[in-house]
Amino acid sequence: MSSEVLRIAATERSPEIELDVERGLLRLRGESYPEDASSVFAPVFVALQAALANPAPTGLEAEFALIYFNSSSAKALMNMFLLLERAAASGIPVRVRWLYAAEDETMREFGEDFSEDLSHVAFDLVAVGAED
Repeated sequence: MSSEVLRIAATERSPEIELDVERGLLRLRGESYPEDASSVFAPVFVALQAALANPAPTGLEAEFALIYFNSSSAKALMNMFLLLERAAASGIPVRVRWLYAAEDETMREFGEDFSEDLSHVAFDLVAVGAED
């Protein structure tokens, strides 16, 4: 198992991305509306495919804490979820945590929409900052 960690710093238009292969953790945080989503997400797909080819014993936990994304980012996210779904269907434990601001109904609905396409991935919608 490699101890490789992919870190991509957030920019004004793209999210912070971290993939820790050894610990089985993927995190995306921030906003995602880059000019060229494929160039932003291409290294993530390469690293994620490698991580899933030799997964951590605990599988993979992916955390998405996005406050905004555009349609090309949505397509990249869907492709990422499909990759995770295939891994989970093959027996790798995969859990997705979709974090959204409690008052952000749009991001909650995006999480619900993404989760509907996944039958093998454990998908948690997590409201952040909710008033109890």
